Amino acid sequence: MARMYDARGNIYMVVAPDELRRNGIDIPDQASHAAQTHEAWAAAAIENCCGWAPGSQPPGSKDHCSDGLLVGPFQSSPPFDLLIVNTDGTLAERSGNGLTIFSQALGDQGLLPKSGACLLRVHHDKVDVLSPGEASVKPAQVEGVQGFWLDLGKPSFGPQAVSADGVESVAFNGRELSHVQPLSSLNAAWSRSQFTRVGNPHCVTLVDDAGALPSNEQMRQTGLSEGLTRIAYAMPTGAGKPCPAGVNLQWAMLESEGRVVARVFERGEGPTASSGTSASAVACAAWRVGWVKAGEVKVVMPGGTAPILLEESDGGLSRVSLFGTARLMG
Repeated sequence: MARMYDARGNIYMVVAPDELRRNGIDIPDQASHAAQTHEAWAAAAIENCCGWAPGSQPPGSKDHCSDGLLVGPFQSSPPFDLLIVNTDGTLAERSGNGLTIFSQALGDQGLLPKSGACLLRVHHDKVDVLSPGEASVKPAQVEGVQGFWLDLGKPSFGPQAVSADGVESVAFNGRELSHVQPLSSLNAAWSRSQFTRVGNPHCVTLVDDAGALPSNEQMRQTGLSEGLTRIAYAMPTGAGKPCPAGVNLQWAMLESEGRVVARVFERGEGPTASSGTSASAVACAAWRVGWVKAGEVKVVMPGGTAPILLEESDGGLSRVSLFGTARLMG
């Protein structure tokens, strides 16, 4: 049966392909084939695993009981293949909290090696980035807390990194950022953004004060929700502008040295309590504009604080890693 896990307020259901088949959902045996044919089975899997039981949906809650579905593993030994299914039935290239949860689920099943790194391979259907995307996970302790370091690889920056079209350049702290007109039309304070790819495409908007950070409640209000959906979601749900494949939106404010406050609106999900890859993108964007230095950066989101490790080489970022923990719910 599907099991529910929480990582910093990000909730995913984890289910094995065999379990979906036992529930009448015809998912292929190979993860690559399952990704390419997800339109035939993903919506049914979401309804089966992430739908609210009749009469159990709390007032004002999201449409589903979780932020998505992790399908896997497709094998019994590493490397492990999986798919990350958003609640709208689309696939994500990566989810830091999702991979943390999947690592914990593997450990609970006795499949995760107790020492050394283990490779996770996320299969998807996006044409602008290689599938499967790979991330290595290693059990670790940070400040006495047991969890996992996820090696998310080398980030890239700029409109070309996320296939963004029709954006203007704007200078900030000696760096060339982007002016995303659909964002600034919603709020004049959202006028400078850093496009960053950390597996997934991200648009980090840098703001000067906490008043410019949208709350999750505000992002669910009709007018703002519709505007952000047009930007973040690909067609036909959104407009796919400036990124035809959609883009995850973040807002970031420097709170103190090495500490950045952030908010997140995910493509395929909307406002969320936290996101591991979003936190990583925020830390990378903050580094690029000189807000933080390489080393450990803490990104504070409504669901919790994410420790991020930035590694620098020859004046550029060579690696970004995310520390996370997850717990089984119920």
